[in-house]
Amino acid sequence: MIWSLTFEQFAVGVATVIISIGLLQNAIYVVQIVLAAMSLSRNPPLKRTGALWERNAGVAPPISLLVPAYNEERSIVESVRSLLALLYPNIEVIVVNDGSTDGTMAALIKGFDLVPDTRPPAPGLPHKPFHRLLGTPDEPRLLVVDKENAGKADALNCAINFARSEIICVIDADSILERDALLRAVEPFIDDPERTVAVGATVRVANGCVVQHGHVLDVRLPRKLLALFQTIEYLRSFLMARLAWSHVGALTIVSGAFGLFRRQAVIDVGGYSTHTVGEDLELVIRLHRLMRDRGEDYRITFIPEPVCWTEVPETLRNLGRQRTRWQRGALETFFMHIDMMVKPRYGRIGSLSFLNMLLIDVISPIAEVLGYVLVPLFWGAGLLSLDYLLAFLSLTFAFGVAISAGALILEELELRRFPKILDLLRLVIAAVLENFGYRQLNNIWRVRGTFQFLRGKRSWGHLSRKGFIAAPKAEPEASAAQ
Repeated sequence: MIWSLTFEQFAVGVATVIISIGLLQNAIYVVQIVLAAMSLSRNPPLKRTGALWERNAGVAPPISLLVPAYNEERSIVESVRSLLALLYPNIEVIVVNDGSTDGTMAALIKGFDLVPDTRPPAPGLPHKPFHRLLGTPDEPRLLVVDKENAGKADALNCAINFARSEIICVIDADSILERDALLRAVEPFIDDPERTVAVGATVRVANGCVVQHGHVLDVRLPRKLLALFQTIEYLRSFLMARLAWSHVGALTIVSGAFGLFRRQAVIDVGGYSTHTVGEDLELVIRLHRLMRDRGEDYRITFIPEPVCWTEVPETLRNLGRQRTRWQRGALETFFMHIDMMVKPRYGRIGSLSFLNMLLIDVISPIAEVLGYVLVPLFWGAGLLSLDYLLAFLSLTFAFGVAISAGALILEELELRRFPKILDLLRLVIAAVLENFGYRQLNNIWRVRGTFQFLRGKRSWGHLSRKGFIAAPKAEPEASAAQ
């Protein structure tokens, strides 16, 4: 009887801890929605591209776009052409072919009539050797570096050494920037040039969109449910979480798909780390550490309106690999810099950001997966009352729907990227359905990533991509008429 009572108390205690963690996690999400709404209301995005050009073109600093590429044969030429066509007064594009095993290099040579180039790299960051430099007299803004394979971080360090501009923009080779994205993203460097160190921007799901010559012609929602769920996730992550953390000066990540940095600051911290799969997160944490250690006044901020479009996985296999890797990267960075959480000089980064990482990245996935198993099991065994079971289910489902709905409301009130009522209805339905299986799968993948981290796994893994939907070709008669 005593053993039975003790076990019942244990069950109640476990359930209470799990539910408390869920409450704290959802409370953080609610605060993020409020902070994001405040930020958007105070700094509404400028709508017209023409007005943006008039305001920024004359004072916009030169930018070097750094494009690491590995096995991008199908899309690399169109991607580079779209970058060269961006609405920005002074850019250069540096493509680093990171030892591709397909025809990426051959496609670049053919697509741009590349010939040998002799630009010397500036001394700065270590990286694996490069084999050759290529350029073209027809497009002096383009430089291609063909180097030994060593991963994305090493390729970016190589590109940084060749960059001529003080502001660098990191972008994935398979991502698509809106034509005015740089004009929008560079604004913090224009408004506050002395303090701004890095700027993050919104990344959106391109699956389902119609793309032509590296530009999104028609914004459409994904056709597949798995990609639709990720559309909701990206809204929560960028429009809610990152905007909120930026608002309180505690932003810890600038997406590796699209982000701007002050080149010298990146060099000062040693560039991208090749010892983690979360190199984008880890770099920003090191930038915070450096600036705090120096006692400098600085800004690392997020702008919601510049948009980068990216393709997301449409199979459970690829998505599971991606989320497992993201979890490993978050844990690697957290424990690499865990001392920042207890040292007062790191301010909000230690007291807010690292505590948030501890809860969201370290504790919550394990707690939630344990909750899926233990709470129903304890209730079925008669060790927990129905109230505990209902409390756990309400946290898992009701709050999840409410948080997603909040992100959609922000989207509709401020940005309106999905003007069709039918699209909004589909997103609302997806926000409900993702709580019945998809959210649970994500936490299982994150727990798997935690175990891989504990075992010391370091590999990136491979993600296959389907490619974008191309715009239909014009009929010959129509083309002639134009």
